[in-house]
Amino acid sequence: MIDVDDLIALVRNYNPKTNEGLIREAFDYGQRMHEGQFRHSGEPYFTHPVAVAAILTEMQLDDSTIVTALLHDVIEDTRSTYGEVVDRFGFEIAELVDGVTKLTNLQLTSTETKQAENFRKLFMAMSKDLRVILVKLADRLHNMRTIKSMRHEKQVQKARETMDIFAPLAGRMGMQWMREELEDLAFQVLNPDGRRSIIRRFVTLQRETGDVIDKITTDIRHELDKVGIEAEVFGRAKKPFSIWRKMQEKEMGFSRLSDIYGFRVICNSEMDCYGVLGAIHQRWRAVPTRFKDYISQPKSNGYRSIHTTVSGRDGKRVEVQIRTREMHEVAETGVAAHWSYRDGVRAENRFAVDPARWISSLTERFHAAEDHDEFLEAVKLEMYQDQVFCFTPKGDVVKLPKGATPLDFAYAIHTRIGDSCVGAKVDAIRVPLWTRLKNGQSVEILTAEGQRPQATWIDIVATGRAKTAIRRSLREEDRERFIKLGRELARVAFDHVGKRVTDKALATAARQMGLAGSDEVLARLGSAELTARKVVETLYPELARHRGEEVEAQRAVVGLSPEQKYARAQCCQPLPGERIVGIGYSGRGVVIHAIDCPALEEFESQNDRWVDLHWHSGVHRAVNTVSFDMTISNDAGVLGRICTLIGEQKANISDLRFVDRKPDFYRLIVDVDLRDVEHMHAVMLGLEADSDVASIVRHRDLGRRP
Repeated sequence: MIDVDDLIALVRNYNPKTNEGLIREAFDYGQRMHEGQFRHSGEPYFTHPVAVAAILTEMQLDDSTIVTALLHDVIEDTRSTYGEVVDRFGFEIAELVDGVTKLTNLQLTSTETKQAENFRKLFMAMSKDLRVILVKLADRLHNMRTIKSMRHEKQVQKARETMDIFAPLAGRMGMQWMREELEDLAFQVLNPDGRRSIIRRFVTLQRETGDVIDKITTDIRHELDKVGIEAEVFGRAKKPFSIWRKMQEKEMGFSRLSDIYGFRVICNSEMDCYGVLGAIHQRWRAVPTRFKDYISQPKSNGYRSIHTTVSGRDGKRVEVQIRTREMHEVAETGVAAHWSYRDGVRAENRFAVDPARWISSLTERFHAAEDHDEFLEAVKLEMYQDQVFCFTPKGDVVKLPKGATPLDFAYAIHTRIGDSCVGAKVDAIRVPLWTRLKNGQSVEILTAEGQRPQATWIDIVATGRAKTAIRRSLREEDRERFIKLGRELARVAFDHVGKRVTDKALATAARQMGLAGSDEVLARLGSAELTARKVVETLYPELARHRGEEVEAQRAVVGLSPEQKYARAQCCQPLPGERIVGIGYSGRGVVIHAIDCPALEEFESQNDRWVDLHWHSGVHRAVNTVSFDMTISNDAGVLGRICTLIGEQKANISDLRFVDRKPDFYRLIVDVDLRDVEHMHAVMLGLEADSDVASIVRHRDLGRRP
């Protein structure tokens, strides 16, 4: 524990005119009142109020707030009384101490009715003097820093309360540093494995890439030196919980996250802020949709800054915040900047928001709330800025994550409403379904009988509930198509081991795998949730092991004499797994065609040239080229994504030809190297699932006949 002289020195750093005697008297009084009391860790209890006071000195708060921190538990936990505090320290400090005491006694995570009433008391206390909640937040921060000495159940309760109430409240007040630390401390209790995993990945990343922060900071300083702008540049890795939340929101792994580093540039003037922005954008490519100018449009809590995200070193995305020193003070302490002292006088920060005006804007609508639910929703609407609260036409509130769309809203009401959605009105204006919703908007969902979810909706919605419902509906709608495709995949796989696929065999496989029946097996085969090889292995494990034999290219076709050579017909490009027939050519060996190749019609009367063949049942490693006729959207990045999808299936593009180019689509022929027909179906299925692929069929060129 720091002593009274150290505490006074911390205050004197920003307020040389501090009332040293008042702080010393409060320190001595608090220490005397808490004498004999101990924390769960075994430390003297008074170490806690002193630590809370030290936290508040970081925000450069006035003497009354520092003294309140030293005394904030004396009325509740000692023989001291409100009247004694008034006599010794005055009415202002007594009221602040009493306000903190009342907040401590509020059960903010109790039942909804009681919770609503306690929230009302919390906001009323804030409306009297916002310094009450500043002390309470510092109190909670120190408790979370020392939470390990508490029982596990108590730790979880406090961490959940911190995550749900105090961290969002700190963020709403503009104290972003405190919000981030509270969230991360709570995250350490609620999900220690998740937090350790992210830290380990950070260590690995740093070992692989070196000190990225130092490199990028140096790059930014170099660009500013070139344009003659003086500024401070800081960089940091984002907090583990911030990264975890981003992973959950974007449904992606750590390795796919790009903007895990943040940088701040602190300038001397607003003009310099825009000069820094120009220098950064001139050096690095800006990421569209990731630019926000809070200088020209400040937040309600006084926050001002320019946010931009650029592709920095090695294509890594980095977020850069640009602000002046005054703006930075408000960004660090939020509405607390109103009480900040510098050189013994209240600091005049033109960007600091008047707390009285800010708190009245919060509470005026709460007075109008007629019931508990309405009040709670009003509180959450103001506090939880990482969520969006919208209203139905009847006035019901729907809670959604930031970035949600009218489709998410529809599915949040009911799956049936989401499935039949054909449009939406936001604040009575018709909008596209991909519109991002904002807090407080009224949303009306338009439905039509017979409407079904579209595959493109998956890319529009932001909630897991909506994505799951859409996928389920699409799967049911495509079930017949999947069953048909699955039957073909099963036939090919069974042919490979010399067996016939029958309903009885499929029903037996279904029982073995715990599925509903043969149709379920086929549907899962067609939707790539199950492999045909797995079905074969379930029924014929011995044959499946034999099928694992690798086949060399010269032994791929069964039915040829040792001296006969073969070639695949370029008109139909047959693949292992398909039914085939050979056509003999004098001096050229045998040309293999798929059994349904139209070119075979001209050989109908030449029975002597037909050769009965089939593919070897083993695993074919040799690649065989197949051409696809595809129509795709003419949009940025689509062709690259198509190539990536093919590569992900371990297939290689050997040629690509554009057949038709239109303003809204491309038609092209893509030659792909594949192993067998199963490999081909897997590639086609992956491409069909992409929303920008309008059609894909196997291309057969009769002009390329041998």
